[in-house]
Amino acid sequence: MIRKKIIDYIKKNRVSSTEVSDALFKKGNLENIKPIDYQNSLHKVGVIKCVFAYKESNYLVHDGIRNINKGDIVIIFTKDCNNKSIIGDLIAKYTLLYKEAAAIVVNGNVRDLPKLIKEKYAIWSSGFNPVGCDNHNTGEFPEKIKNEILTKYENGIVVCDLTGVVIIEKKDITLKTLKRLKFIEKQEDTWYHYLDVKKWDTKKIIVEKKYKK
Repeated sequence: MIRKKIIDYIKKNRVSSTEVSDALFKKGNLENIKPIDYQNSLHKVGVIKCVFAYKESNYLVHDGIRNINKGDIVIIFTKDCNNKSIIGDLIAKYTLLYKEAAAIVVNGNVRDLPKLIKEKYAIWSSGFNPVGCDNHNTGEFPEKIKNEILTKYENGIVVCDLTGVVIIEKKDITLKTLKRLKFIEKQEDTWYHYLDVKKWDTKKIIVEKKYKK
C-alpha cells in the first residue's frame, strides 16, 4: 500500500516536516502548532485519526480516543472552545501509553505541562492554559465542518517535528508524492555537498542551480 511506503520512507530517512512541505510544493502546514517541549528532538509520522472538541467541552475527545489504533497520530480539531485547554495528563497518558498512539496534535491548548514534559510525551499544540474544558455533552461538532475535516484528513499522513506539523492529505497519498519525497531528499544532499565541499554560495546552488551544468 502506498500509504505504508510513504510512512516507512519518512521514518527510515527521518524526513523533516520542512522537506515534506517542499515535496508538497510548499504546503501542508497545520498553522500555529508547535511541540510542547523543544528540549526533546522528536520526529513522529503516522496515520491521522481525527478527534473533535466542541463548545468548551472535551466530551467528544473521550469518545474519539477509544477508537484509535497503535501508531496513529491523533489530531484534535476544536470549535468554540474559547482557548480552554482540551487535554491534560490523564488523556495524554491514556492515548500515548495505553492506546499506543504515536503522537497527539491539538488544534488548541493543553494543560498539566510539567507532567507532559516530564513524561516526554509527543504532543504538539497551539499553546497552554491551566483552565481546562468541561467534560459534559455540549452537542455534536457541526456536521458540515466535521465531514469536510474527515474527507480531507482522516487516514491521511502527518509528520511532526521541532519545526511544526505537516499533513499529507488523502488525495496526495500517491506514488507521485513518494517520488517527490525521494527527489527532495536527493536534492538536499546535493545542495549540502556543494555548500560544504565546494563552498558555493546559496544563490549559485539554490537559485541558479549551477550544479546541473
